Amino acid sequence: MPIKFGTDGWRGIIADDFTFENVRYCAQAVAEHLRDRGLAPRGLVIGYDTRFASEHFAAAASEVLAANGIRVYLCPKPTPTPVISYGVVRQKAGGAIIITASHNPAQWNGFKIKSEDGASAPTEVEADVEARLPQIIGRGTTERMPLKEALSQGLVEYLDLDPPYFQHIAKMVDLDSLRRSGLRVIVDSMYGAGDSYIKRLLDGGRIQIQEINVERNPIFPGIQPEPIARHLSKLCALVRDTGAHVGLATDGDADRVGIVDEGGNPLTPLQIFALLALYLLEVRGERGAIVRTVTTTSMLYRLGELYGVPVYETAVGFKHVAPKMMAENAIMGGEESSGFGFRGHVPERDGILAAMYFLDLMTRLGKSPSQLIEYLYSKVGPHHYERLDLQFPASQRETIVKRLASSPPDRIAGNAVTKVNTIDGHHFSLADGSWLLVRFSGTEPLLRMYAEASSIEKVKALIQDGRSMLGV
Repeated sequence: MPIKFGTDGWRGIIADDFTFENVRYCAQAVAEHLRDRGLAPRGLVIGYDTRFASEHFAAAASEVLAANGIRVYLCPKPTPTPVISYGVVRQKAGGAIIITASHNPAQWNGFKIKSEDGASAPTEVEADVEARLPQIIGRGTTERMPLKEALSQGLVEYLDLDPPYFQHIAKMVDLDSLRRSGLRVIVDSMYGAGDSYIKRLLDGGRIQIQEINVERNPIFPGIQPEPIARHLSKLCALVRDTGAHVGLATDGDADRVGIVDEGGNPLTPLQIFALLALYLLEVRGERGAIVRTVTTTSMLYRLGELYGVPVYETAVGFKHVAPKMMAENAIMGGEESSGFGFRGHVPERDGILAAMYFLDLMTRLGKSPSQLIEYLYSKVGPHHYERLDLQFPASQRETIVKRLASSPPDRIAGNAVTKVNTIDGHHFSLADGSWLLVRFSGTEPLLRMYAEASSIEKVKALIQDGRSMLGV
């Protein structure tokens, strides 16, 4: 099976296509890419998450880089992706390799590439790495320097990236104020790399933090590590039963955030995005553009109008969001998968910082999560949202694409289609302000439908009509 880089790196099934051999091939391609771009002398950060054998895959990649004479800063423990991204900038490294499949189910692992600015490698970088693979694979082997030897020669160095990251977060948000808040918070690390980070940042003071699912368990029992409603039932129940003020969750590599209100109800990623934008614009008084992917909420356009800031749209994937953020000096960028990046930080998603900002929003406005939603809706009107994931064989993908291209609907759920956007999938804007998007996942074999409208009934009607339209 060929190695293909998608929305965010290459992902595969462990022991099927995600093997030590293939990881070494990818590492060799990265080494050659760094050398040809003149970045090899700056070295490379290599990190990993809590998935099965991730540390061993990271060691295998390190051995290849070392054999190519490229210095490696290797994380000594599972480390969140945003911490690694900040480490790239702090070390002035040429980039990073991260062994993680983010939110995918347990049988998956992945190979992410970060650029020298800490952002997800842009499409052209991933394309260059991918293009080198056939020749490398054709050679049938890669050079390797045993990890022990590489350590003794100084080509690999274990480096804990937590201290500088913690210092940086303390400059981004008033942690002392949060410690004094008296909030009761439950944090679900979803068995991922984000375990203990929020608690360690806020330890001490009157705030009370209870953690769940912090142990390393690569099976991710009962869930997949994606902080969306269907995987947060344990957190929701605990928040409701204990009377906590809020529940927070981070995904497998902690670049995404989930939030549960005081009644045990999960917020949607689109609500979180809009609230964080409101926090930056109203509470912190920041001004600048907002960058959103095509799958996210139209509430951002209303906030942009209210506060006089532009809103830009990109294709799905933070590798598309980050360059636009940097080009426009945007205050934030985000995507529907609940990944958000912020100005003054690395141009990458950070679920830990997003959680800090949400707690600060609660503290500064003195409102519970449900009250914050009411406050948001008082400004932009009610918005409801749903995403449907359908297992879908790749062989039928072309049929769906051709059907949408040749016979686009002029009405969906009784509403006239006013605009069709094909930047990523097929996004149908409707006369009443609602929308429906149909696209294929770039990381999993899924057909996804997204809908947003002024009521949950309208959302369900959009999804149902979309399914009927496609025959799925």
